[in-house]
Amino acid sequence: MTASYRPALVEGLQPLAGRYDLVLCDVWGVLHNGIKAYEAASEALTRFRDGGGRVVLVSNAPRPGSAVGTQLDGFGVPRTAYDAIVTSGDLTRLAIEERLDKVVHHIGPPRDMPIYQGLDVRFGSIEEADYVVCSGFDDDERETADDYRERLGAMLARRLWMVCANPDLVVERGNTIIPCAGAIAQAYEEMGGDVYYAGKPYAPIYERAVAVASKLNGREIAKERVLAIGDAIRTDIAGAAGFGIDSLLIARGIHAEELRAHQGPLISQHVQDWVDLQPVKPQAITDALSWAA
Repeated sequence: MTASYRPALVEGLQPLAGRYDLVLCDVWGVLHNGIKAYEAASEALTRFRDGGGRVVLVSNAPRPGSAVGTQLDGFGVPRTAYDAIVTSGDLTRLAIEERLDKVVHHIGPPRDMPIYQGLDVRFGSIEEADYVVCSGFDDDERETADDYRERLGAMLARRLWMVCANPDLVVERGNTIIPCAGAIAQAYEEMGGDVYYAGKPYAPIYERAVAVASKLNGREIAKERVLAIGDAIRTDIAGAAGFGIDSLLIARGIHAEELRAHQGPLISQHVQDWVDLQPVKPQAITDALSWAA
């Protein structure tokens, strides 16, 4: 797309809904901010499903989809808002299942350990490991990727392959930006390490999500009838573009400050100037996910 490409500024999902049979919706930053759920977003997805559409939540959460569903229950996101959940954690589990004869070194907090639930996994130190799974920071409120340089150096010396269970660089927790596993993986890659990113923006997670929805529908859903919704250019919008589907960018997410989304209604020219600078462009932009204004 050229710099002159102008995405539509829309007021809610309703103006777009008739064009699509399937919505692949991001979770963190769209349905909730890590502290509270956005009721209007859940309502929008429920309305889309009421009209005959399918909704698959596609998340870079480093946990199985079932665990994310339980978390959403706690936030008060109704099950009527979606048909299924596919996560980077699900794809990470597939990578682990293929290596049950290997020793894994885990980087990440205890809350991410459900990724191994039910799997006969052997854990070990960097010196003992055959590969590494990185799900996040031990303390994401205080640490940065620089705190892992020594650890990454030891991994690089052994040429250990890393599975990044959450390719996001950052997420918004309330009003605070929190680093994710993607930041550690990026640092390792920059040092020369070999990294497999299990989620967005890479094709396997989209292929799995569309396959799940197509099975529920009893027929294959064409890409031109699929809309991705998310708040991050690097993962949600780039992933949609790479997979060949349309996308709707949520302005009140991690790009809110750049888009001045918290200052009032989106200003068309400012949004366009920002879009012109981005490597990929969404088909449409809305302030926050809702059904209609």
